[in-house]
Amino acid sequence: MQDPETRSWRCDLSLRDTICENLAAFTVRTSSVDDAHHAAVAITITDVGHGADLPGLPEHAQWQPEAALLLTRRAASLRKHAGQWAFPGGRLDPGETPIETALREMHEEVSLAVGEDRVLGCLDDFVTRSGFVMTPVVVWAGAGARTQPNPDEVASVHRIPISEFLRGDAPMLESASSSEHPVLRMPVGDDHIAAPTAALIYQFREVCLLGRDTRVAHYEQPEFAWR
Repeated sequence: MQDPETRSWRCDLSLRDTICENLAAFTVRTSSVDDAHHAAVAITITDVGHGADLPGLPEHAQWQPEAALLLTRRAASLRKHAGQWAFPGGRLDPGETPIETALREMHEEVSLAVGEDRVLGCLDDFVTRSGFVMTPVVVWAGAGARTQPNPDEVASVHRIPISEFLRGDAPMLESASSSEHPVLRMPVGDDHIAAPTAALIYQFREVCLLGRDTRVAHYEQPEFAWR
């Protein structure tokens, strides 16, 4: 099997089929939650295009036609989690399913509209320290997806190459004084992404790309993400 760290991860039907097969073999764990504290996020696969512009990324990563995950930096004006890395997402509206919420929020935040036929499956619910249950919905946008950030919610949109999340130094685990479990971070360029978003990225990597039955609900989040 080719080393995942050096493999070329193309945004093509072969990758989509691999993700579908791995999700079909994965048993999702859900958490009980009331309507007011249930949220969903879209883990969206697209191509790198010209969006891989993070400081410290290799120059070639900006131009290779490879697969990427769509992430945002939250607007500085937001009351909660301002400036943090995130997947498009938010609370479920009354009567919505997590899939409907994830697709709606992606459209509202980054102007990317896709149908439910593009949903490949879900990963485990993740209970955040801020009191929400997040349902990660895996979405195939494919190559050529166009995005435009909503400035009320999003400071910037980033297409981060999947290969970044398969680096040898990922994940980064750090002991936490508040928990027996470590804080999980995922390096990207010369920066890093913290849990809970990092935990979802790590499970996506393990389950969807590598076909490993990996759980992440136990990982701790840094204290700045608790609020």
